[in-house]
Amino acid sequence: MRIHNKKKSELSENQVTPEPIYRQRRQILRGLGLGLGAAALSGPASAGLLDSLLGNKEPAPATGAATTTPLTFARPDAYQVSIPQTAERVATSYNNFYEFGTDKSDPARYAQQFKTRPWTLTISGEVDKPQTLDVWAWLEKQRLEERIYRHRCVEAWSMVIPWLGVPLADIIKAAGPTSRARYVAFETLYDPEQMRGQASRFTGGGIDYPYVEGLRLDEAMHPLALLTVGMYGKTLPPQNGAPIRLVVPWKYGFKGIKSIVRIHLTDKQPPTTWNQLAANEYGFYANVNPEVDHPRWSQASERVLAEGGLFGSERQPTLMFNGYEDEVASLYRGMDLRKFY
Repeated sequence: MRIHNKKKSELSENQVTPEPIYRQRRQILRGLGLGLGAAALSGPASAGLLDSLLGNKEPAPATGAATTTPLTFARPDAYQVSIPQTAERVATSYNNFYEFGTDKSDPARYAQQFKTRPWTLTISGEVDKPQTLDVWAWLEKQRLEERIYRHRCVEAWSMVIPWLGVPLADIIKAAGPTSRARYVAFETLYDPEQMRGQASRFTGGGIDYPYVEGLRLDEAMHPLALLTVGMYGKTLPPQNGAPIRLVVPWKYGFKGIKSIVRIHLTDKQPPTTWNQLAANEYGFYANVNPEVDHPRWSQASERVLAEGGLFGSERQPTLMFNGYEDEVASLYRGMDLRKFY
């Protein structure tokens, strides 16, 4: 794997992401004249607007005591790239997981009692061998890899995270896709009793749950697409999508569906959550592209979140396909990337 423009795109030592508290979000939106309806409709968009307005504070302590366990894994040289990584405490406390609330601190605050055992994953649809896996038993048999990937949010901020997982292609191949399979659909657990955002449209950003996502089959089979079960050498914490999530590093972060319970192969393009909510802002493909702006902000550069608040963090140019152009550009040869955004 090669990362382009290394001199421009590498992160400096101080570029790690702190945990801000975005409790002022709705009040600021009111002050801007956007109102609560805009906050619910725009989802990630509202956070992108406020990133330039809010500084960071000390994180509020998370409730509960969710635990992670060490994993055994290989470190393929191809994915051990020399990019400074985001601090673990930051990547596990500043993130979007609207099932637990729309503020960046909500997942770490409210997901600590989330039950991930037992957990099953169903593979269905256009496959010769449909199956339902016990995820924890399946995990014990996997040869996990650590892959250091860039993470680029549609809100124009970024991190660098060492994920642990297996190629998504492996589990799809094991199910035996039929000749009719063209797309892969994913679905998050629906459990409003555990996920406060699913129990309230106000708390959950106006989303119709369960959260759903999708890839074209050739995207899903690409070696970079990772079915992820851990980060920083351990199992995923609940706020980051435990026990199993998707990581597709050349796409915006909202494609990385969390806490997956179903993978369904189909001959038709599946619906995706943010595209359903605001199709003019969030396309099905969601490839990182500095030349195609979000309707309300530029994607030409990104904020590498730093200590001391967003005002003190550095901005760097956004790379085409998030720096993975050599690997994935051929998937989109001949496509109009402004139309298929």
